Amino acid sequence: MNKTPTEAKLFAGALAASIGMEDSLEVVVCPPSIDIPAVIDVLKDTKIKVGAQNIYPKESGAFTGEISTTMLKDLGAEYVIAGHSERRHIFGESNALINEKIKFALKENLTPIFCIGETLEEREAGRTFDVLRDQIIEGLREINTDEVLRIIVAYEPVWAIGTGKVATPEQADEAMGYVRKLIGELYGQDVSDQMVILYGGSIKPENFDSLIKMENIDGGLVGGASLKESFIELVKIAKKYL
Repeated sequence: MNKTPTEAKLFAGALAASIGMEDSLEVVVCPPSIDIPAVIDVLKDTKIKVGAQNIYPKESGAFTGEISTTMLKDLGAEYVIAGHSERRHIFGESNALINEKIKFALKENLTPIFCIGETLEEREAGRTFDVLRDQIIEGLREINTDEVLRIIVAYEPVWAIGTGKVATPEQADEAMGYVRKLIGELYGQDVSDQMVILYGGSIKPENFDSLIKMENIDGGLVGGASLKESFIELVKIAKKYL
């Protein structure tokens, strides 16, 4: 919940000027819903794609305050985040609801960015893999092989989001390696090899290089650093590893 439409439009202009024609990697921005029209207007002739931070899994109806895939598609959005830790922990979203959002996004031809991750208490209790397994199995319930290949997975340890703490490259790679292994068990090794898995959690230019070079990390789900010019630097760092 950052940037007014005016601020978002100005920032999108800075992105367009610096990385707008970058086509060697996938760059997506997911502004607040109210900012999407202005951002899409600025980025429409660039390679940068636009997504939303949330949807409700219905076409329309009595769901005050929510936004539908139909509304987003009409604006030109192509991606949507599902299961972000703040939606899970502040708004109480369950794995079942997140599963419905993912299925609805797929049905409406939006690309889901499916977020998973453990809290500090869960990690310290040695439950990281159990939590990730539950989130993945329940979040991907009734989603077939063709559909799962359209999903981007984002591992975001909750204890590293906005805290300044960052999972070490080894911690992140271990957790994401487990995710890739589990996807392989559920859908086959070929699907696992193709799955795009991002790391999210206090990413900034000072630590991104050491993270993205790890075997199981394909990119970043960027939070606070995406609000500043440092996002441009992160894109340039990612480009080195393609």
